[in-house]
Amino acid sequence: MPGAIGRSPIGGERAGPPAGTARVLDGRARRDEILDGLAVEIAAAGGPPVTFATVLVGDDEASVRYVGFKHAAAERIGMRVRGVHLPASVGQASLEAEIAALGADPSVHGVLLQLPLPEGAGYDEVAAAGRIPVEKDVDGMTAGSLGRLVLGAPGHRPCTAAGVVELLTGHGVTIEGRRAAVVGTGSMVARPLALMLASAGASAVSLVDPDAADAAEVCRAADVVVSDSSRPCLVGLVWVKPGAAVADVGVSWVGGRLTGDVDPAVAGVAGALVPNPGGAGPMTVALLLRNTVEAARAAGALGAGAGSGPHVGG
Repeated sequence: MPGAIGRSPIGGERAGPPAGTARVLDGRARRDEILDGLAVEIAAAGGPPVTFATVLVGDDEASVRYVGFKHAAAERIGMRVRGVHLPASVGQASLEAEIAALGADPSVHGVLLQLPLPEGAGYDEVAAAGRIPVEKDVDGMTAGSLGRLVLGAPGHRPCTAAGVVELLTGHGVTIEGRRAAVVGTGSMVARPLALMLASAGASAVSLVDPDAADAAEVCRAADVVVSDSSRPCLVGLVWVKPGAAVADVGVSWVGGRLTGDVDPAVAGVAGALVPNPGGAGPMTVALLLRNTVEAARAAGALGAGAGSGPHVGG
């Protein structure tokens, strides 16, 4: 059943923009703006060795592809990349040792453990990710980083969730005082995003189980709907109030193609749409590298401005 986060709901429906073709919020364009700015910042500092490290376990095709995108973007802006690719059979102890070594290396400023880890191999993802020091947890996904999010303390925020909030607010979508619904219950995107929407001033945020009998009803009452259920085209017309802002975060592969949670027909009634692909994915990469630059600055690697704390998103 949905659960509320934040203040009590405001009574009555809010009037949104008229129904019609949704305004598409382009994550690729915003990604390029962020990356261009980071490239200028690194170059202006004299091109210091800002290093982004990734740990990939196994040969899952999607994970290999995602890590490749991140490496290419980092190299594009003048970062150094250190990729650790381990066999699926490496084991928990060796995996944690590799991550701990990167965390202890002062030349490495950001560390990412690519998830999910291989199924059926007995890995503890929480324990493995926990070997990343919180100041180098540029994906914002360790228990330490998520604890800082809950407390409202400075820290790196989960990149996909932060990217959705930044796309919405950057395009003038009002969150403060509005109702929001997040479809999904996962700890990687849905739960952090619910907290970030509440922190951005939403009057109420419902965390919606996609299997709940009233899931569509709860979403249709919301001004902002985000879906992270990985159920292809789950969110259809009856889920969306005319004029609402809708963000598609779910990832499924149908016929070899990435498919999101939101039915394309929703574009005809939503006021704004974060698409998938082309929305949250590009933003995730951009914020991951922005967090890495901020971690390097905090560590003194960028000279002027060193010592400032990590970014606080949401």
